[in-house]
Order: sequence, then C-alpha cells, then structure tokens
Amino acid sequence: MINAKCSCGAVSLSLPGPTRLVAACHCIDCQRRTGAPFGVGAFYPVETVTISGTPKEYVRAAASGGEVRFYFCSDCGSTVYWKADNLPDMIGVAVGAIADPDFPAPVRSVFEQSKHAWVEIGGAGVAHFEQGSARTSSG
Repeated sequence: MINAKCSCGAVSLSLPGPTRLVAACHCIDCQRRTGAPFGVGAFYPVETVTISGTPKEYVRAAASGGEVRFYFCSDCGSTVYWKADNLPDMIGVAVGAIADPDFPAPVRSVFEQSKHAWVEIGGAGVAHFEQGSARTSSG
C-alpha cells in the first residue's frame, strides 16, 4: 500500500501500490489547477482506493467532454484526487500528492496542443496526444 495526501495531511488516500496508468495533462485547466505547466495523474480503479478526511469538491467542464470533480483540502488547498465523467470507474490521483520520487513516469501525454514548448515528456512507450486520450485524460 502507498499513501497520497494533501500538504497538511487532513485528506489522504490509501492506494494499492504503483499503477501503470500515469498521464501528464497539458490542458490549460490543469496548468491553472496545478500552477505548473502540466499536471500528472495516476489512475486507479475506484474500488481499490480508500479516502480519509473530508475534501472539498470543485466541478468544472472537462476539455475532453463531460465534467471533472476535483477533491482538495479545505485547509491547505492541495488537490489530492479527481473523478472524470469519461472515466467513471477510475480515480485520478495527483502524483505530487503521492510524493514518491520512484513513482512510475507517465505513459501518456495528453492535450499537447497547449503544451509548453520547452516541456518534454519522453521515454520508451510514451503515447502522445494533441488532444485527450479516452482512457486516461485528466483534463
């Protein structure tokens, strides 16, 4: 088991371990949400994740269609996880909330049409998409 948590620890997730389903999202909304040039999410089946604490929810329209519900700590403001209408059986977990430098790298890079020119998501087997990827888009 591994844990993901907000900056202050009030909201946390218990995860079954690393996942192979990791995506970097370069959509403008993920850039604004993270304050960084892209967000990185690890995706887990809903039934494998245990949530502790009382997160606040923010809902927005997703660039990939439908809505995305973001869950963040009302004390420190850290986004810990999200659920997207186009991935109803999955939870996206902010890789930064896992805080493990050995966590698996992204295997997908989505919404690259708004990727910063100086950002490179590389490595063997990384799939690149100008827009979303139906299986793993987080934005």
